[in-house]
Amino acid sequence: MKVIIVGAGIGGLTTALMLHRRGIRAEIYEQSSAVREVGVGINTLPHAIRELAEIGLLPALDNTGIRTRELFYYNRQGQEVWREMRGVDAGHPVPQFSIHRGRLQKVIHDAVIDRLGPASVRTGHALSGFIQDEGGVTAHFTDSVRGAAGTTVRGDVLIAADGIHSAARRLFYPHEGAPSWNGVLMWRGATEWKPWRDGRSMAIGGGMGAKFVLYPIAEAEGGRQLINWVVNIRMADGATSPPPKESWSRVAQRSLVLPYAKRFKIPDFDVETLVEATPQAFEYPMCDRDPLPRWTFGRVTLLGDAAHPMYPVGSNGASQAILDARSLADALARAEHPRQALWDYERDRLPKTAEVVRMNRKGGPERVIDEVEKRAPAGFANVEDVIPRAELKAIVGGYAGTAGFSVETERSSPERRAANA
Repeated sequence: MKVIIVGAGIGGLTTALMLHRRGIRAEIYEQSSAVREVGVGINTLPHAIRELAEIGLLPALDNTGIRTRELFYYNRQGQEVWREMRGVDAGHPVPQFSIHRGRLQKVIHDAVIDRLGPASVRTGHALSGFIQDEGGVTAHFTDSVRGAAGTTVRGDVLIAADGIHSAARRLFYPHEGAPSWNGVLMWRGATEWKPWRDGRSMAIGGGMGAKFVLYPIAEAEGGRQLINWVVNIRMADGATSPPPKESWSRVAQRSLVLPYAKRFKIPDFDVETLVEATPQAFEYPMCDRDPLPRWTFGRVTLLGDAAHPMYPVGSNGASQAILDARSLADALARAEHPRQALWDYERDRLPKTAEVVRMNRKGGPERVIDEVEKRAPAGFANVEDVIPRAELKAIVGGYAGTAGFSVETERSSPERRAANA
């Protein structure tokens, strides 16, 4: 079997590694001229790290990111709403990682090059179309760098892992239109700074309308470490305003970000000075798309952000793409026919990811902050006077269980039971 993968992001690269481990040949075609380390920080959750660990990437991740130990939720005034342990400190068999998105992608990309060979990733190839028949799928790529003659590739299956603006998705749903914007702009940056707390903790202050996120993404050296920050502010009514241009590398003016950064307080941390000291910040609109009725059309299917782009709350975007890769690789390895495999994959992953998309629109686990700020906008003396702890736990734990990364869900999953058998 030969699988054509469109897109060399985290989802596409992980899929290639998963397939290779099962003896299935994969080739990746990427529109960009090179696989670059773009973006800033992300968190990758234990249920996804488990999959990367099983293909031998845990040592490389430890050399690159931070094993997240604890998460704190605050209101905008810096009052603690909730705290919880994360990763191995919460009882998971593997860690949660706070890591630079580009470096995570590089870890996976390096493994693909090492195991599948340099020719397995072909850059400068943009998908322009495909034709299916009873024997396979023929994909057509244009030269996105030089404008030269294109390339035609034949395979058994085509996996479109080409992001929120997926070319294959557009062919299947030509009238879908632009991504949905909720009116929130995200400003992101990272800079070397004095560690906060133990250097392995992350903080989220404020709800969906106005939020500040803080976490380290590299080990400390010489008393400083790379700190990632995000400022989210609702700037417009997304229902009536088109989203700004989306790009991981769209540079933002710090003078625009600073007035908003001043709104937030994180205990024992100078938010304003951190943002002011960051050499370069990036701007990105918070967008997603409505869940689709189907991903699979014959021998072609969608994966990752091409299938289920979601708001970046709850640390689930890259994690869900990695889970897609595992499910798809397993389905292709066990099915008697590729079409059956793609259907099995869709039947497994589509309803799960659709529910995460819907929950993220409501704020994900961070909705606990929205609930507290709604009931006590001026702050509180004791959070349990505002909202019972059981209700807070139900919001946070309910999301973790549905998204598949609670300790209980991990222990009860069929994959985990099989591994421990």
